[in-house]
Amino acid sequence: VQLQASGGGLVQPGGSLRLSCATSGFTLDYYAIGWFRQAPGKEREWVSCISSSDASTYYADSVKGRFTISRDNAKNTVYLQMNSLKPEDTAVYYCAESFHCVVVMDDYDYWGQGTLVTVSS
Repeated sequence: VQLQASGGGLVQPGGSLRLSCATSGFTLDYYAIGWFRQAPGKEREWVSCISSSDASTYYADSVKGRFTISRDNAKNTVYLQMNSLKPEDTAVYYCAESFHCVVVMDDYDYWGQGTLVTVSS
């Protein structure tokens, strides 16, 4: 099982980025995928999740209305479209696999390596 997050980079406040989580080694259709982030000196926090069954989506209050999670099972990839980025969105972003959408890190079995997003002028 592998998950590989990509798409991070440097962006100005108000800008956009799209992160990708490419998966392999399991059937993406049957699993939920969550995104977490960890800012420097802070604990890792849950950002968003998309379920397996009906592709329901869930967001942390801090990103609701700005971030959109989606999945393409045919491409084994989950995306996180991030708009109206703020300096406080700066963090390493991780994707992870679980059976259900939950906010608890321990309930995710496999993790990608993370991609750095820096929002700065």
